[in-house]
Amino acid sequence: MTERAPTPAPGHGPAPADRVRLDRAVERLAVTFRGMTARADEVQCECHWGSPEELALLKLPDTELDPDLLHRTWSAPDWSDHGAVLRRVLPQFARELTGGLGAHAYDIDNVGTSFHRAAWQQWPAPQSAAVREFLHAWWAHTLLSPDPAVPVHELLPLCAEASADIGPWLAVWGNLRHPVADRHLTDTVDRWEGDLLEDALPWRSWFVWSEEEVEDVRTQLTAWLVREAPARLRATGAPAELRHAVRLLGLAHADRWDDPHAPRHRYA
Repeated sequence: MTERAPTPAPGHGPAPADRVRLDRAVERLAVTFRGMTARADEVQCECHWGSPEELALLKLPDTELDPDLLHRTWSAPDWSDHGAVLRRVLPQFARELTGGLGAHAYDIDNVGTSFHRAAWQQWPAPQSAAVREFLHAWWAHTLLSPDPAVPVHELLPLCAEASADIGPWLAVWGNLRHPVADRHLTDTVDRWEGDLLEDALPWRSWFVWSEEEVEDVRTQLTAWLVREAPARLRATGAPAELRHAVRLLGLAHADRWDDPHAPRHRYA
């Protein structure tokens, strides 16, 4: 099947390359996972998950689910074959994700865990490649979107948890020299500097990594920020306090709080 870029709306120019890439990645998922179903013997708790009629829908291919059922399906932790269930809903789920999950946006921090639980990187090569391209296309598009449906500070943990690796996502961000990507970096540092200065990962990853792996992820993130953030924060006109916070990340933890620019909240 030959994939074509979406036709621009009348009166508008062609879609940006990152938008075209994302649209193609979503379409690739639809083609790759067409006809997928949950296992015929899959079961769920009727009182906590849903009705037998709803469960039966997961065993029918290519049937749209209402948003509430879709949410209950991808977020349930106790499928006997989570991978098969996720493959069944993935084309629709991807569209919901790129739109921000609507009424279920509050649960975005559990999406990465759902992908991780499905062990998608062990799926047949065409399937795993389609998922990988979707995540990368979504990440690249989000970094270039001034007001993305899922903020960068939420999507980075999602992608890192989905792949059990933060390195590739930081590499993409590091190579993308663009004012919008730099503004997202400033916003992310502003949100995370308090946790990072306390040597804590600024999101919960209980179900993906061990304590040692969490520390490794935090170390990678901190080292990347110390290397990448200073120039980009200056380019966006970030406050001096934020730039000092990044500089302090490069110091040993015990030395940070003797610095004259240590954040005041430490002593509050």
